[in-house]
Amino acid sequence: MKILVDADACPKSVLQICMKVGRKYAIPVWTVASFNHNIESDHHIIVGDASQEADVKVVNLTEAGDIAVTQDWGLAAILLGKKAKCLSPAGWEFRPEKIQFMLEEREVKAKLRRGGGRTKGPKKRTPEDDRRFEISLEQVLMRTE
Repeated sequence: MKILVDADACPKSVLQICMKVGRKYAIPVWTVASFNHNIESDHHIIVGDASQEADVKVVNLTEAGDIAVTQDWGLAAILLGKKAKCLSPAGWEFRPEKIQFMLEEREVKAKLRRGGGRTKGPKKRTPEDDRRFEISLEQVLMRTE
């Protein structure tokens, strides 16, 4: 088992939590990001800055039983299909039974934006988000060990 982090858009506090929890449970933490990011990790993989390049690398590295951290719903759907567990940096676990609805919702919002409509962006990150993420990560680890 390993923890994989889609580090291109991952908050630094989430990376730090992953490293801390990984050390606590002796689980390796792998980070993947384009060369545009300065990430310090024991297992960091640098990819080019082409669209989806980091996502493709995460998919290729992920095995059943791994835990992935990403805010990309499409990537989460693929990883769930590989029998990995997926968490968002906000601490929400992506579930196989809900991912289809999430992808449909994403498409509806994208269509609205293409038509000139507006949707809300993400909320500002709070310390509560960090606490929720750490609790969720540990809970997922407990279920998979």
